[in-house]
Amino acid sequence: MRSGRWGPGKADLALGRSGHVRSEDVTSISCLTFLTDFGLEDGFVAACHGVAARIAPATRIIDITHLVPPGDVRRGAAVLAQTVPAMPPAVHVAVVDPGVGTARRAIAVEAKGGILVGPDNGLLSWAIPALGGATRAVLLTNEALWNHPVAPTFHGRDIFMPVASHLVTGTSVTEAGVEVDLGDLVMLATPTSRMLDREAEGEVLSIDRFGNVQLSIPSETAADLGIAIGSSLIIRCNRRELTAPYLETFGSAAPGELIAFADSAGLISFAISSGSAAQRLSLPPGARVRIAAAVPK
Repeated sequence: MRSGRWGPGKADLALGRSGHVRSEDVTSISCLTFLTDFGLEDGFVAACHGVAARIAPATRIIDITHLVPPGDVRRGAAVLAQTVPAMPPAVHVAVVDPGVGTARRAIAVEAKGGILVGPDNGLLSWAIPALGGATRAVLLTNEALWNHPVAPTFHGRDIFMPVASHLVTGTSVTEAGVEVDLGDLVMLATPTSRMLDREAEGEVLSIDRFGNVQLSIPSETAADLGIAIGSSLIIRCNRRELTAPYLETFGSAAPGELIAFADSAGLISFAISSGSAAQRLSLPPGARVRIAAAVPK
């Protein structure tokens, strides 16, 4: 889907490193981050690091993850958005790109807290507000910044990483290509939650490698529902109703026990101590879930 949530800004330009211009809206860049679904068994990640080392040898690279499930744009978007606020000002390269080599666009999005580089398939969309909102976006059309020859199936190495490496050394976003309307970017639907009659409804936002189920319901909602640490809540999903304790950590639960807790992103999550909540509850990303305080017996 497309959204005009973030409108174009009119940033002033200031002279940056190496004589390039960079927007004053972007804090001074100190590193480059990297997120993909490339895995660790092959040389794909190393090849991208090598390209960056040739262009920007002094740049520190922080690998966010390369274990996003293959082609899972939603999972990549969630991990990226929840991680970038912990990063120093950076150029963030994200490549989960099932449409590589097709008509999907390659973009760079300048935000107040950094620059995002990747495919225009929604992968970057949730990270934009996490970085303070976008000021401009460009299509990556300046082939002088690419790695040649360009492989049609490896834009991470040949387009995204080399462009990002030039950006981190001081090249401005506007030098990377043609500016486009921010409202024309592909945006994933924003995860939602709502308060109903004494219960909250949300969706499964993400499932991590431990099988923990993260909801789109903010953790402060628990207090609004009268759910406190040590009390119990009711979980309604898949036409089932379950009861679970609300604890500070899954380490407080007995092995195999289902619990709810406030996770590190400030959202309500489900876990099973020494097990998989996603498997037990049969909850895929996007599934609707309701929670409410359990009435003491």
